[in-house]
Amino acid sequence: MAALRLGSLAPATLTPISVTKKCERFNGGVKVVGDGGGDNGFPPFLPKEVEKIKDPFARNLARRIKRLPVEGFHAVKCCPSATDRNHANRSEPHHEGELRDLILISVTALATAYILREYRGKKAFFTPFEVRETKFGAEEIGCSEGYIMSSCVQPLIQTDANPVALLHCFDSSCLEWRRAYPLLEEAGLEAWALDVLGWGFSDLGRLPPCNVASKRYHLYQLWKSYIKRPVVLVGPSLGAAVAIDFAVNYPEAVEKLVLINPSVYAEGTGNLAKLPKVVAYAGVSLLKTLPLRLYANLLAFDGIPLSKSVDWANVGRLHCHMPWWKEATVNFMVSGGYNVVSQIKQVNQKTLIICGENDKIVSNQLAMRLLFELPNASMQRVPDSGHLTHVDKPRHVVKLIADFARAE
Repeated sequence: MAALRLGSLAPATLTPISVTKKCERFNGGVKVVGDGGGDNGFPPFLPKEVEKIKDPFARNLARRIKRLPVEGFHAVKCCPSATDRNHANRSEPHHEGELRDLILISVTALATAYILREYRGKKAFFTPFEVRETKFGAEEIGCSEGYIMSSCVQPLIQTDANPVALLHCFDSSCLEWRRAYPLLEEAGLEAWALDVLGWGFSDLGRLPPCNVASKRYHLYQLWKSYIKRPVVLVGPSLGAAVAIDFAVNYPEAVEKLVLINPSVYAEGTGNLAKLPKVVAYAGVSLLKTLPLRLYANLLAFDGIPLSKSVDWANVGRLHCHMPWWKEATVNFMVSGGYNVVSQIKQVNQKTLIICGENDKIVSNQLAMRLLFELPNASMQRVPDSGHLTHVDKPRHVVKLIADFARAE
């Protein structure tokens, strides 16, 4: 892949930095697992398949991933959010869903026999945690022991301006920002690339619930422990629903929103939430397969060579090799997923919608609908770009984020 030119943005004045050691002492004796330490400088907790990735931007960002201890769940009572209530009381038709969710429905039957054999008699995997469900959704986020070692990329600089926090799409990781992240740093922005609970490269050996309420609470605890300032929260695709849900529930943590090709009108995971778990396991198993990821790339990008598509597919499914990934994804799917339709008009933050003109996954008409329903929003279109605009047009997207973040 041709090297991405970074010269179009004004270089940042970097403050002195210190390289984080592989392990540092943290409060209470908990350790931070930091950069490097494995072969070729990769963190030792990344799957060994990272060695096969060729994309230099993915390899560079992967070397910077670290795990930070984030407080676990301690019998946290949750007031039912608009998201939770809508699972019990749906009034609108299902307009659209995530690409891979739709593909799941058509292919689950193909793997059911194999999964039946593999998981017959398998015990439930959430025994250390309890989530009491009501007709309004999750009433209680169970109880975990100590800290969750949560994966992210920390900024090398700290600025006076509020930082940028980068979320990712459905079933993805912070490596989604591999091409845009160095540009954000070069623009002088303090940027955090975060893995949403249940995806990415965190240590979830004792798997917590991975429903919406747990993802929201975990993100808040990470923000509260490390970022501690209102952020410009950036969410692509389903990450836009994560961002809206978080901004409405924790408005003190979010200064502004940037939503990229937002997928926010799906009413959760739809019929997938009603599937028997054995069928859900079958479908989720297919999410990590190379053919499915290649098909997703075919829809998400225009005209990339096959060799690059294969490599990018391997980047996109790297987190699927984490030992807890399958159980966490099934838990999310059967919990109902994100339904933020009724929360959209509750967003008080100034919002920028970024739309790829050639998006084949989320209709531009839905972006226009969102523009009119959000109380304080503007929209920018990116020409010759598909669904993952921050990957195929990183310079354009970073310029829009930087200008929006710095505007009064």
